[in-house]
Amino acid sequence: MNLIRGYDPETLRELIDERECAMRLEEIEHQRSLPVLLERVWLLKVLDRLDEALELADETVRQARMAGTRKDLLRARVLHATVLQNRGAHAAAAQELATCAHEAEGQGWAGIAAFAYQHHGKNAYEAGDFDSARDSFKQSLFLRRSAGADDTELEKALRAIEAAERRSTTTPGVLV
Repeated sequence: MNLIRGYDPETLRELIDERECAMRLEEIEHQRSLPVLLERVWLLKVLDRLDEALELADETVRQARMAGTRKDLLRARVLHATVLQNRGAHAAAAQELATCAHEAEGQGWAGIAAFAYQHHGKNAYEAGDFDSARDSFKQSLFLRRSAGADDTELEKALRAIEAAERRSTTTPGVLV
């Protein structure tokens, strides 16, 4: 089930139907598997229930560390960092996302690395560092291509690159 309807061209955040997301959250609220916990964190995040999202993200990282694979742990850490980002903790999110991206790249997990770089770029974008955002989005695009991603994923990265380039040329005080 895809609850993302698109992306805001200014903020790059997901556009969702809040009612559908709330219904999905209610539907899975008592399930405890790692994939469901990850989904619940994401739902809480996009519904702007950030305190709950952070608490559950912490629990999800612990569960992934104890019972999941290294890939599971990276996915949980990336999601945890996106909650930090939404809470405005951009420096902490940037550090965690960069660490996850480099670890995934080192393991040859291009899909997870691309996911981490995309979120690293979104975090930098929100923090106003459009050059860093563009670089992260470009790395995400490169990794997505090498992993054989579909056109939708490639288009998402290309639009993010364009948004970062547009913002870096229109932001006052930025040398171009």
